[in-house]
Amino acid sequence: MIHREGIPTIIITLLVAGLVVFSALYFTCYPIVHFLAYAIAAFLLVLVLQFFRNPKRHTTLSDLGVIAPCDGKVVVIEETTETEYFKDKRIQVSIFMSPINVHVNRNPISGIVKYVKYHPGKYLVAWHPKSSTENERSTIVIENQVNKQEVLFRQIAGFLARRIVFYSKEGDKAVQGAEFGFIKFGSRVDLFFPIGTDIKVKIDDVVKGGITSIAELK
Repeated sequence: MIHREGIPTIIITLLVAGLVVFSALYFTCYPIVHFLAYAIAAFLLVLVLQFFRNPKRHTTLSDLGVIAPCDGKVVVIEETTETEYFKDKRIQVSIFMSPINVHVNRNPISGIVKYVKYHPGKYLVAWHPKSSTENERSTIVIENQVNKQEVLFRQIAGFLARRIVFYSKEGDKAVQGAEFGFIKFGSRVDLFFPIGTDIKVKIDDVVKGGITSIAELK
């Protein structure tokens, strides 16, 4: 299944691939040129199709459990100050998404969307320490309806990423595991939890969006 955000890119890729193959037809005396043209066209198409794939995920809902909002690798677990919304100490967990990961973003918890804000910005590499405050990004906060705790998660564009897409609006009812957005071509998602939250992952763990348990709220 292909994500709807990929349709324009796929159409452009098909046009480029067609142009490459068509151009090679002028070099009838050089079979190697035809081979290279077909190989390049196929590579581009496969690369784009795999990037925009949207596999079905079956989320086991949890009242207090927090699941991974995206596929990727855990690169940060630390206590830090969240300066945009909470303005206090929080536990930050960051997941890096490489270009080969599924880039669909999913709600980590169920509840009410309390805050949504988009920030234009730079395109530092996603693992750069300043990427969370200087890159193009969106911030979303969901309030858990069981214990009223709030979880903040932030989409961050990387060096290759040039567009963040999110569908959440303030006041929406969020369902754990449901899609809330997409980031194109390499990126990162940060989560911020209350101090004392039971974190279930460790650095370098590979996680699956909508499936892997990240934390347990108290």
